[in-house]
Amino acid sequence: MSSTSATTNLSSEVVTNGIRVRVTPQFIPETSDPIGGRYNFAYHVTISNDGSENVVLRKRHWKIVDGDGDVRSIEGDGVVGQQPTIAPGGRFEYHSFAPLETHWGTMEGSFTFERADHTAFDAQIARFYLVGIEPKRRK
Repeated sequence: MSSTSATTNLSSEVVTNGIRVRVTPQFIPETSDPIGGRYNFAYHVTISNDGSENVVLRKRHWKIVDGDGDVRSIEGDGVVGQQPTIAPGGRFEYHSFAPLETHWGTMEGSFTFERADHTAFDAQIARFYLVGIEPKRRK
C-alpha cells in the first residue's frame, strides 16, 4: 500500500493505491446552537481514481473525535446510499454532515474499494478538522 497526504487549513487530501480522497469541511452556524451544545458541520468529499483500473466503493468507516476526546465510529455500506464505480481518471463527489456537542473536533477514516478481480483495499481518509465558533462564557 502506498499513500501520500497533504493538508490545507482544515481540509485533508491523501492518495492511497491510486485513490485520491479530498475532504473540505464547513461549520454551519445557521443550524447550530452553541449555547445548547449543538454544532453542525458539513463536509464535501471528492474521490478521484488516479489509478489504472475501475474500483467500486463498497464501505465507509469514520472515526469522529469531539473536543472532549469522545470517540464515535461510523461504519456502513457505500456513501450517501450509493456504491459508485469510479473509472480511471474519474471521480465521485458527495456532501454529508456531522453534528458535534463541542465547538471543534476531527474526522478521519477509510473507504473500502473493490477491484474488478474482487480483491479489496482500504483508501485512507486523512484527518480533517471541524472548527466552529466557541460559545461565549457567562460572566
